[in-house]
Amino acid sequence: MSRLWDKGGELDQRVLRYTAGEDHALDNRLVAYDVRASIAHAEMLHLQGLISPDDFAAIAGGLSEIGRAHASGEWSVQLEHEDGQTALENLLVAKIGEAGKRVHLGRSRNDQVLTALRLYLKDAVSELEKGVSAVATELDELGQRQGAVQLPGYTHMQQAMPSSVALWAGGFAAELRDDAEGLRQCQRRLDKNPLGSAAGYGVTNVPLDRERTRAALGFASVQQPVTAVQLSRGKAEAQVAFEIALVMQDAGRLAADLLLFYTQEFSFVALPDAFTTGSSIMPQKRNPDVFELIRGRTATAGAALSEVLGIVAKLPSGYQRDLQLLKAPLFRAIDVCLDTLAILVAALPGVKFRPEHIALDPAIHAAEAANELVVKESLSFREAYRRIAEKLKK
Repeated sequence: MSRLWDKGGELDQRVLRYTAGEDHALDNRLVAYDVRASIAHAEMLHLQGLISPDDFAAIAGGLSEIGRAHASGEWSVQLEHEDGQTALENLLVAKIGEAGKRVHLGRSRNDQVLTALRLYLKDAVSELEKGVSAVATELDELGQRQGAVQLPGYTHMQQAMPSSVALWAGGFAAELRDDAEGLRQCQRRLDKNPLGSAAGYGVTNVPLDRERTRAALGFASVQQPVTAVQLSRGKAEAQVAFEIALVMQDAGRLAADLLLFYTQEFSFVALPDAFTTGSSIMPQKRNPDVFELIRGRTATAGAALSEVLGIVAKLPSGYQRDLQLLKAPLFRAIDVCLDTLAILVAALPGVKFRPEHIALDPAIHAAEAANELVVKESLSFREAYRRIAEKLKK
């Protein structure tokens, strides 16, 4: 299998394993986007008079067939390919011959993979946003079903002020919708067309039309100047990972509440049997593993963000191979978040609060009583606070 940069000579297979790493496997989720971007690039070259009509037709048809075969599982990117870009070009040349070698004019693997990555991330962010909104809707439904059920509101893990299921669920729903808005804002950085920036310095002697590929691929703008493209790498990725970390933090805190409420000592909620597991030794146990793992996987999202930020920190300008390593933590964060959102959407309809087990400490109304004294007797709040505190001592 020839690599795009081969100039003859043998490559030590340890170098291939180390430099490719898991990149070839990760590139499988980018193949459809790479096909789309490659066809757009070839069409632009054709319209600029750089590829003949027959060659463009062969390239577009060949890439489409290769993309369909990948989607149906007939082939996948393997280590010997090194990466998805090499796989596509080699498969294209094998399918249509010499015309396949013309598609790379005016681009580098650097802008090629970044274009596919941004197209993928635009879709992934939209999917994440929908998932977050779906969880918020399920929390709304829970609030509508049992909103009137009273709950103690806690500060410092002590009953503090009266609350309700409506307030509890509504608070999480509101914050998740705020997270969805944060995800939407990621699109600004993702919506810039890097194609045609090549290795980071453009192609000055080839009449590329970057506006044409921008329009064909649905980007909002062309990223300019070309030297900004490689400097921008890691920023959109870090922003997506950051917003995912916030989503997972909210999901983890929601899970932590439900885990506390599910203990026998609280027994505020019943969880659906379909979303709890059993013990291998204790016949009586139903374990809330799903919610424990949601809580635990907040660490996965936080670690992915740290890894993305750490890879890019202090890199010099221009393309560096380190940037290849962004995909693994980024994809890991996306996958764990999507899986978490999906399981929450499925589990929340079965969560049922048990009002018969929920007891509020009578002192939980102390702040309300102090406020009433202020209104009724025109006291300062501090004086009302003191009087209520003295009364509770008795």
